[in-house]
Amino acid sequence: MHTWLYTIYTIVLGALSFFTGEIVTFVMLGFILLTLSNINHNLKKLVHSKGK
Repeated sequence: MHTWLYTIYTIVLGALSFFTGEIVTFVMLGFILLTLSNINHNLKKLVHSKGK
């Protein structure tokens, strides 16, 4: 996915969490998303390096 798509998702989820009062949940989901994205990126690098 592209960075601009992540930005749109973040803005929409942030606005929704603000109106529903779930700010802490939004922050925690953000941390989880960053962690999963980092794991995915590292696994792709690992698979790419094993292919050579």
